[in-house]
Amino acid sequence: MQIGRNIAFYRRRAGLTQTELSRRLGVTPQAVSKWERELCCPDILFLPALARNLKVTVDQLLSVRVVCRERS
Repeated sequence: MQIGRNIAFYRRRAGLTQTELSRRLGVTPQAVSKWERELCCPDILFLPALARNLKVTVDQLLSVRVVCRERS
């Protein structure tokens, strides 16, 4: 599953912490952490709000293409 890495990448790109994103979605920071570590996936009902908050499309969140790595 790629969605966890995509969430983490787009969240950082949007300048949000896990806590900020969790507050916007009405979930716990632990839930966002688990999504990003791919221990579980967000419920499908969260995808539109998640994409909106990360300023991407749902297709981009679900993409299996490797997202660009942040340059050091």
